[in-house]
Amino acid sequence: MALWDKVKAELVDIIEWTDDSRDTLVWRFPRYQNEIKYGAKLTVRESQVAVFVSEGKIADVFGPGMVSLTTKNLPVLTTLKGWYYGFDSPFKAEVYFINTRNFTDLKWGTKNPIMLRDPEFGPVRLRSFGTYVVKVSDPSVFIREIVGTDAHFSMDEISDQLRSMIASRFADILAESKIPVLDLASNYHELARFVSAKLAPEFNAYGLDITKLVIESISLPPDVEDALDKKSSMGIIGDLSRYTQFQTANAMEKAAENPGGDASAGVGMGMGFAMANQMGKALGPQPPQTTGGATPPPLPGSETVDYFVALKGEQKGPFSRKIICEMIKDRLIAPDTPTWKKGLDTWIKASEMDELKRDFDAVPPPLPS
Repeated sequence: MALWDKVKAELVDIIEWTDDSRDTLVWRFPRYQNEIKYGAKLTVRESQVAVFVSEGKIADVFGPGMVSLTTKNLPVLTTLKGWYYGFDSPFKAEVYFINTRNFTDLKWGTKNPIMLRDPEFGPVRLRSFGTYVVKVSDPSVFIREIVGTDAHFSMDEISDQLRSMIASRFADILAESKIPVLDLASNYHELARFVSAKLAPEFNAYGLDITKLVIESISLPPDVEDALDKKSSMGIIGDLSRYTQFQTANAMEKAAENPGGDASAGVGMGMGFAMANQMGKALGPQPPQTTGGATPPPLPGSETVDYFVALKGEQKGPFSRKIICEMIKDRLIAPDTPTWKKGLDTWIKASEMDELKRDFDAVPPPLPS
């Protein structure tokens, strides 16, 4: 230090700190070789505390106000130095100014999702973030545990550690609370208050006090939120079939009012909802299946046989057994009419089929002319 700086330091007898920053927690008053004149004026403003450190030990602590540094006002330092009868020369001591105001709008959040088991959705992942307010409650502990000999200590130097403490404690409490995901929003205040109470001893160990904790949001992953939105939409719609009919009717009305332009769009929308309805039915509960297939086989003796006949050179059919019998009675099929049914390799005469031969025998001959 230059000679003039030394002389100027000797002349200055006011020790104070005018804080113009927003994030400074601790500031050490700069003095040449830490020498303080006897009778110097110490000014401590509101939301400040001045801590005197002598030979590495915390001596005296001063709150807001202005005092003259004398033997009477420095009881601990006087004892350490052995000034039982006063002194008249400069003494050495480090003066730390501690900012005791509330530091607001500090951010916290969970870096990784919190895994927990929800009673309704099962295993879920949750993220959360918010703000907190902190202040120095015990300057001596704060200097001893955190600051050390740092001449300028800012909030950024400890904010990461505080955020980690909050996130860890919050994850533990949230998992133990077992509050359903859909009920968390109504318990933000209670959770924040409970977390603050659990964090108080840990902050106090650093000489700090967490005066406010705010939970702004507890959120699910985006894809889960999208699925939840779709489920909510289905709940609002209600009966899907009625909703489909309503949308289809609106689309048809729109198409009728505007034959060109957006007509195709309206019809397309109606068809889309109709298709969705059919898909819903397909994906819905199915009727119980019977053994061996969707429908039971025909009763024994009730099997149907389809017949084909050749009339005027053309194949006709298939006809049931009952229809063939009526055609024989009406003489539309003669005994020599070519006939075929499943199982035959070729066409045969109708009278050669055993079941049809009885029908021909039951038909009376033509009336005499």
